[in-house]
Amino acid sequence: MLIRYKKNMEKIAMGLLSFMPEEKKDVKKLQQTIKEYETNPDWHLFLWKEEEDVLGAVGLRIEDEINAVIQHVSVNPSHRNIGIGKKMINELHRLYQPKYAVSANDEIQQFHNKCDESEKQDEQD
Repeated sequence: MLIRYKKNMEKIAMGLLSFMPEEKKDVKKLQQTIKEYETNPDWHLFLWKEEEDVLGAVGLRIEDEINAVIQHVSVNPSHRNIGIGKKMINELHRLYQPKYAVSANDEIQQFHNKCDESEKQDEQD
C-alpha cells in the first residue's frame, strides 16, 4: 500500500533513497532531497508498506499544470524482483494520471517503460 511520507518516517525514507544511484549514500544530498520533499509543495514522496514493513519509496515532482515526473524509485534490496517497484509506479499513475501526464526522469525512464510495457501486456492477457 502506498502511503504519503511524513516527517516521522525520515530515517526509513533516507535509507531507501540511499539506494538510488544519484544519491549514493551521500548524507548531505539525502538530507537535501528529504528537505525538498518536506518543503516543496510540488514534490511528493510516498512509501510502500506491506503489513508492518516499509519496503520501498517513490517520489514524484509536479512540473506544471499537466506534467508530473517520477524522480525516485527505490526498493529494499532484500525485497527486489517481486514487483514492488512496478506496484508503486502503477499506483502513482492511478493517483496522478487523471490530472497529469506522468513520465519519468532519465534515471528511471528505462524502469518506467518496463512497468508500462508489462502493464499493457497484463491488460491484453
